[in-house]
Amino acid sequence: MVAVEDPDQVQQLVRTAGDLARQRAGTVRLVTVVVKPYDSPFGIFTDETIVREFAADSHELLDQATAPEGVDVVRDLVVARSVDAGIVRAVTQDQPDALVIGWDSDPRRSDVVLGSTVDTVLERAPTDVVVERIGREANGVESVLLPVAGGPHVGVAASIATAIAAANDASVTVLSVATDGTSEPAAKGYAADGARAVADQDMGIEAVETVVRRGETPTEVIVEAAADHDVVVLGATRKGALRGRLVGSVPRRVVRDTDTTVILGRDAAEAAGLWERLVSLVRK
Repeated sequence: MVAVEDPDQVQQLVRTAGDLARQRAGTVRLVTVVVKPYDSPFGIFTDETIVREFAADSHELLDQATAPEGVDVVRDLVVARSVDAGIVRAVTQDQPDALVIGWDSDPRRSDVVLGSTVDTVLERAPTDVVVERIGREANGVESVLLPVAGGPHVGVAASIATAIAAANDASVTVLSVATDGTSEPAAKGYAADGARAVADQDMGIEAVETVVRRGETPTEVIVEAAADHDVVVLGATRKGALRGRLVGSVPRRVVRDTDTTVILGRDAAEAAGLWERLVSLVRK
């Protein structure tokens, strides 16, 4: 499933979703949300009427997507009280293997991590989520960088990296960083686990390199390495404040310091556990 609300995002996200869909012989479902606020005069109309009579711009947005080669694309409009609520509802009802969504790497508000819509979707969508920075699309892909440091999101990040590499006949470099806080043996273990996660995808990727580098921080090493690759795929992390656990400081700093295409992968099971903890804290 691909959630879109901006015409400039459509083709970039559909391209990534197409790579993932080929990996699983699946279909891309393109979804956009028609917002019906509580105080809107549209409240007198049914959702079906709104989609049919008042959503011309949304229909035009969906029609802009060009289907990736060998992948079927279906298009759908969802009426909801907010964009994030509509996306989460669509995911809950359709149960896709993954949701692809874009984000602006320069959010205007200080109380959000990636943007209010993406934050909510990351916390609540009951599926793997693939978040791609908009406006930094690689012009051809020859190599994919997969930085790893353990954690529950390595598998989904490896799946994304492998799908993109397989679709573009590209190589995958699994990078781990040894720092004062992470020993070299531990970093080597993370790299080996990442390479196994790539192999587990069974996509026939033969050009897989494992690299362990030492640096003061993981961020500076990843940013330096990113210059030699077309796409960087990062797994979400669990460090930091509760609201930021699904993103973590390293992915945000990499996005800030590099112009390379950056994609973030979040595992569904881990997000479900975090959402339960958030609800529990609110109830207390």
